[in-house]
Amino acid sequence: MISEERRKNIEKTLRNNTEPVSANALARQFSVSRQVIVGDIALMRAAGVKISATPRGYVINSDFEKTENTYTVACCHDDKNMIMELYAVVDNGGTVADVTVEHPVYGQITGELRISSRYDADLFMDKIKNNAAQPLMHLTGGIHLHTIRCADDQTFVRIREALKKENIICE
Repeated sequence: MISEERRKNIEKTLRNNTEPVSANALARQFSVSRQVIVGDIALMRAAGVKISATPRGYVINSDFEKTENTYTVACCHDDKNMIMELYAVVDNGGTVADVTVEHPVYGQITGELRISSRYDADLFMDKIKNNAAQPLMHLTGGIHLHTIRCADDQTFVRIREALKKENIICE
């Protein structure tokens, strides 16, 4: 399969999946290395395909951004409270869409998360642990923003209260 054809098929695979697809899964599907897939994704993004990388894999930006209400919360905590923050959101009906920090050199840095369940939160925490990766909040002493998506204002109020109870929200 030639590169251009593979990229079209990668796009088709991503569009046909509602869940993220990992680079490893795409590499197996197309009988290439993970690095080839990473390169293909970069070229596809450069060509204008709206592909996002989440902790669980690649997704094509779709109606996710349009289907629910969007709210922003400022949070501050240490590593041991990270899982409590994620659980507070998902247990109360929200999705942690992303995390944003303000870097002194690069400006705003945002990482897409799309964490909508305890399962997703646990996978995210495992990925941090197993890759010895540092969360973005380490760049700012624990201060960060989250975009939260949820069905309605009442759900967001519940989430804010849960974050307050855990002493995670900055006000």
